[in-house]
Amino acid sequence: MDVKKILLAILVSVIVLGGIVAVRTVRFVPQAPPSVTTVTIPVDAAAAASRLAEAVRIKTISTQNAGEFDPEAFRVFHAFLEKTFPNVHATFTREHVSDYSLLYTWQGANPVLKSILLLAHQDVVPADTGTLGQWTYPPFDGAVADGYVWGRGTLDDKGSLMGILEAAEWLISEGFKPDRTIYFAFGHDEELGGAAGAPKIAELLQSRGVSLESVLDEGGMILDGIVPGVACPVAAIGIAEKGYASLQLCVEGKGGHSSTPPRHTTLGILAKAITRIENNPFPADLIFAEPFFDRVGPYMPLARRAVFANMWLFSPLVKRILSQEPEMNAGIRTTAAVTMASAGVKENVLPSRATAVVNYRILAGDSVETVTTFARALINDERVSITPIGKPREPSPVSDTNSAAYRRIERTLREVRGGKEIVVTPYLTLGGTDSRYFCGLAENVYRFLAISADAQGLKSMHGVNERVSIAEYADLIRFYVQYLRNSQE
Repeated sequence: MDVKKILLAILVSVIVLGGIVAVRTVRFVPQAPPSVTTVTIPVDAAAAASRLAEAVRIKTISTQNAGEFDPEAFRVFHAFLEKTFPNVHATFTREHVSDYSLLYTWQGANPVLKSILLLAHQDVVPADTGTLGQWTYPPFDGAVADGYVWGRGTLDDKGSLMGILEAAEWLISEGFKPDRTIYFAFGHDEELGGAAGAPKIAELLQSRGVSLESVLDEGGMILDGIVPGVACPVAAIGIAEKGYASLQLCVEGKGGHSSTPPRHTTLGILAKAITRIENNPFPADLIFAEPFFDRVGPYMPLARRAVFANMWLFSPLVKRILSQEPEMNAGIRTTAAVTMASAGVKENVLPSRATAVVNYRILAGDSVETVTTFARALINDERVSITPIGKPREPSPVSDTNSAAYRRIERTLREVRGGKEIVVTPYLTLGGTDSRYFCGLAENVYRFLAISADAQGLKSMHGVNERVSIAEYADLIRFYVQYLRNSQE
């Protein structure tokens, strides 16, 4: 074939390719949102904010030191809930599980219908003593000021817990009676992994033969100004969460004096193994990123729209770009982080033993077994022992975005937000939530807190100046009211 024909073929291919990209980009536009009727739900925002502030003042703190657990704080909190929500406690059955977790049951009229479950947790993380001076208001004062409720737990997760109970209290006062049984489960140790709380509640429900239509927990939020290039808020509904595993790497040797070292010390051998892990990440997978950008991409500027409209062509580029930013990178692959290391006792003594811990957050499609196998193959050194430690967990199942339960969340959000433009998209929850313990009881498990948060707000959870807007908190209560209503259909 002569050169002219080759060049012509290339030119035609480029034109055709460009045409396909252009057509797909032109068609990649925001879809009309589902048609809904705006609902008006009267909420006394100031009174609700005052009650949330009082909840914040009760220090239901979880720390890694079991000796610091304060059972009295949880008993005080339980008494506070009973006093604050009299309708709920006169209507629901309340059970204590593992002494401090709470299970509320609102019996439905139709036993044929599957139940629904709403989750939140009572415990909060402590405020770092080194940052107390950076707080505008002390973390456990429950200040109500400047249009916000300030304090630890306002976002994670007493705001959700109190919002759920506020909604139920209001519905009961309005004479609402559910056809479908409603459960509320409030664990007491979620911040520690939830071993004594949520899983025990799940076991109790399973022993009673309960089958859940859906589960709703914290997780994604309404992201305001966080997704680059998207001006309107993005409601990110968590449809799955990553798994978890830790591997201990260990190298043992003879030790001795540093004046006569071997060619490679135990620490040197371990360092080489760590380098191999860090330099060889798991392959990227757009299983969650692609649906996310399918929803938000049409709202982006033209160049980005062209990319996300043509993932069949640009996915390698997208993977490369997302891999550069830690938050995005965590959403597209199983990650490995060296989090602990120990070796040596003195500067002139060869370490006889060197250890490190590598923590993995596992993407759907991988498993605890594949992570371990991958690490062994990478290190490929008999001198390095690799031992799973801690309590590994597999990635959660992925919940359906076409289910009635998912559509209910979107519909409810649009109904209470008054027709404001908002993008609703599935999302991978990077951290762990109590919802994972209920995946055996329900196919539809979602993680979403219907509160708007900007970048600063997201950082405040487990950080400094955690707070929730009073207006946003009132909207959260409205969301739960309408969600409970809609769940009866």
